[in-house]
Amino acid sequence: MAIATINPATGKTEQEFEAHTDAEVDERIAAAHAAYGELRRTTFAERAAWMNAAADILEAEVDDLGRMITIEMGRPIAGARAEVLKCAKGLRYYAANAETFLAPEQLADPASVNASTAGTRYDPIGVVLAVMPWNYPLWQVLRFAGPALMAGNTGLLKHASNVPQAAIYLDTLFERAGFPTGAFRTLLIPAARVEPVMRDPRVKAATLTGSEPAGRSLASIAGSEVKHIVLELGGSDPFIVMPSADIAKAVDVAVTARNQNNGQSCIAAKRFIVHADVFDEFSTLFAQKVAALVVGDPLDEATQIGPLATESGRDELEEQVANAVGQGATVLTGGTVPDRDGWFYTPTVLTGITPDMRLHLEEAFGPVATVYRVADRDEALAIANGTTFGLSSAVWTNDADEEDFFVRGIDAGGVFVNGMTASFPELPFGGVKDSGVGRELAAVGIREFCNLKTVWKA
Repeated sequence: MAIATINPATGKTEQEFEAHTDAEVDERIAAAHAAYGELRRTTFAERAAWMNAAADILEAEVDDLGRMITIEMGRPIAGARAEVLKCAKGLRYYAANAETFLAPEQLADPASVNASTAGTRYDPIGVVLAVMPWNYPLWQVLRFAGPALMAGNTGLLKHASNVPQAAIYLDTLFERAGFPTGAFRTLLIPAARVEPVMRDPRVKAATLTGSEPAGRSLASIAGSEVKHIVLELGGSDPFIVMPSADIAKAVDVAVTARNQNNGQSCIAAKRFIVHADVFDEFSTLFAQKVAALVVGDPLDEATQIGPLATESGRDELEEQVANAVGQGATVLTGGTVPDRDGWFYTPTVLTGITPDMRLHLEEAFGPVATVYRVADRDEALAIANGTTFGLSSAVWTNDADEEDFFVRGIDAGGVFVNGMTASFPELPFGGVKDSGVGRELAAVGIREFCNLKTVWKA
């Protein structure tokens, strides 16, 4: 893939960029390594001041950044601006809490280990490589960069090739805020050139958000180098609706949960698993509200659904739906490619999904929802867990016993009860099974890239 901004609403190339040469990549790794030597010696207070300054910059430039996001990957403009402000909030959260999260801990009874004092401390580990996707071009990066830099690490970013302007913006953000030169650097390189960066001895760890094949590839390299890695690899999140739920509210949230960011979210609800007693009510109202979504120019404030970010992504979604329909699935709404420029796909709801259909087996990365009818909670749980993914989930019930059943039984990194999955700086984020390893955000997120060091004193 060329390193270029191709406007998904028009299909036209806006700007192309030259990849960094091997020499330029080496210079950037060296700069990050040198900055680590400086940053690790700074105080939490100094880093917090710089981190808050970075948040100030984001807030001051929110309108321009929102437009940049929309032009690069098609997110409706209101959501793009909201992403920028969420990034600022995340940076401020770690500025305020990093010192507490990484405070040394003392053993209450050091005599039990024959010491006068004993405990643990968290130290930074060095340069961390971030391989990031296009769907949240600022948030995905900054939810890693904020805690990593507050811990005293430095970062290298290999961003998706279709959001180069976001990558270039992030290359200078932290330096503008006061961090040492080189503390965070972008590498404009294709995926094929990630391996030598990962194998560079100056790079100590990596994090990747993206596809399962990309995660497996980077993890295999990290394993051979004995380097720590955090992976968030997407999901096929269930959204379970039981008879005790508030159906009208569940439908309203379901429409947003599936179609946020044009349906291109790893934590979007994708499989709607509905009890037979309320299936007809839910599916009819759900299809009606999905059909009413406004599809159009993502720079228009009224637009709710913009284009898919890439032509290949739109084509893949079209093929998945065609596969299901060809095997007997029923389209309640959508299922077509609009006759217009750009990479649009009509918001779609399907029922009658069977286990051999691609939409049952694969993640649908776009505005396509599948609705399953189930007889009871056991069947609902079986379908929810009947996938290789396990990122997050949502359960709609007002029965306490049902709530406990699903919270305990769902194999996922999160369960949201009577609401939609979302990421918050205050809560851990990540998955199980093929959805990844490790966690981002909250206290555990900043500790992922630290050396938990035991300190014992006689």
